[in-house]
Amino acid sequence: MAETLTIPASKFARNFGAYRDEALGGRIVKVTSHGRIVGAYLSASEFAHFEELKRRQREILTVGELPDDVVADLEKAEYGAGPR
Repeated sequence: MAETLTIPASKFARNFGAYRDEALGGRIVKVTSHGRIVGAYLSASEFAHFEELKRRQREILTVGELPDDVVADLEKAEYGAGPR
């Protein structure tokens, strides 16, 4: 995981070139306003990694929260059988 640096937005704006270099060096620059993170600056490679993670993200379902029709389908399913 990339190392992070957290700075106020005013400092980021005044010293953009320096923080761009930090991001290019592999750090993620978190930008805050009034103590809250309002954005982040990262390198193209870190952004590509983020996009890949988003693409591969899956929804996690809890069995107790599944609708009854989905539970019924699961109970009727046969191992190794394809769709009908």
